[in-house]
Amino acid sequence: MEASTSARAKVAAAVAASDARAEPTPFSLELSDDQRVVRDWTHGFAEQVVRPAAAEWDEREETPWPIIQEAAKIGLYGFEAIAQFWADPSGLTLPIVNEELFWGDAGIGMSIMGTTLAVAGIYAAGTPDQLVEWVPQCYGTPEDPEVAAFCVSEPDAGSDVSSLRTRARYDEASDEWVLNGQKAWATNGGIANVHVIVASVDPELGARGQSAFVVPPGTKGLEMGTKVKKHGLRASHTADVFLDDCRLPGSCLLGGKDRLEERLARAREGTRAKKQAAMQTFELSRPTVAAQALGVARAAYEYALDYAKQRVQFGRPIIENQAIAFALADMKMEIDAVRLLIWRAAWMGRTGQAFDAAEGSMSKLKAGEVAVWVTERAIQILGGNGYTREYPVERMHRDAKIYTIFEGTSEIQRLVIARAISGLQIQ
Repeated sequence: MEASTSARAKVAAAVAASDARAEPTPFSLELSDDQRVVRDWTHGFAEQVVRPAAAEWDEREETPWPIIQEAAKIGLYGFEAIAQFWADPSGLTLPIVNEELFWGDAGIGMSIMGTTLAVAGIYAAGTPDQLVEWVPQCYGTPEDPEVAAFCVSEPDAGSDVSSLRTRARYDEASDEWVLNGQKAWATNGGIANVHVIVASVDPELGARGQSAFVVPPGTKGLEMGTKVKKHGLRASHTADVFLDDCRLPGSCLLGGKDRLEERLARAREGTRAKKQAAMQTFELSRPTVAAQALGVARAAYEYALDYAKQRVQFGRPIIENQAIAFALADMKMEIDAVRLLIWRAAWMGRTGQAFDAAEGSMSKLKAGEVAVWVTERAIQILGGNGYTREYPVERMHRDAKIYTIFEGTSEIQRLVIARAISGLQIQ
């Protein structure tokens, strides 16, 4: 008894000493006041403006300019907004905003956030002067908003970015770049005020011979091709872009000619490469794209949860059945796990941490697959109602699928992760 009392006293003393020495831990998952304000503000816009209009714009398959303008007027769309979101030193504000917007609707969300991919392309490859010049033009003004497009994929170059056929030739006499080729699957392609084009300068170098260019508004030689009629994200404009002797001032080469020449020289010498233009942009954007998929998944889960509490079969709400309750439990668990992967990747990217294990790809891969799975489960929980357009989960399911395809398919994400963790050039 005496020994036991002595042991308890020692433990109590150790705890007291520990408490006295305790300092605030640097690790916390609690959002800051600013982050919570932005989250709630964005959620309010998504709930009051985006979600009520979702079905209409999905059916119309048109860019929802009135909603983009409304977002611009309240300060949610514009270069000041993206600068504020990106300025968060934790890296979390931009994913938080995307999750809330896409919780409202993915198609409208993409029409608002699609411009950020072009902005990421300018940020990844451009000089400070180019950022100042071009990013505001990507957004226009609150009274007359514009959108921007990032054009990489081609009819014969999707996952294989190294095989791009679009060519950029330098005309020394006029100090102009001349672009020729075709881009496919371009969000805002052809309707954008500013297009960012990834083209090959030296085809023999593959991806290392590519660079990114800004095509200013009204440039001759750039034309919109066929607008794509899509399975999901129907409120977001997607089209081919044709470049026919499209002449650009030399200053439109992102990063400048000197930096390009240095990079090409290193590639010809066989020096280890840094990221190519397209991959730099995708690496920056993957946690944000993952947050979009997360928003879709969360919306479907919440709708299915509410439905299961209200839907009565065999004399009781269907959530009282283990089959339904367990499915919802798994949905919630996967959604929360995805958010943690996204927040980790966003923090790493913002603070300059190396993605040694392809953490950005992990977040994108997991989020896309969870979004598809959760929305499919939501349809199953709603039964026949879930399969009809009278209920939103069928639209959410259609919207979710693209997140296992664009900005790196699930297969490519697994390849990136496998190469990162193994140190081998897995094929």
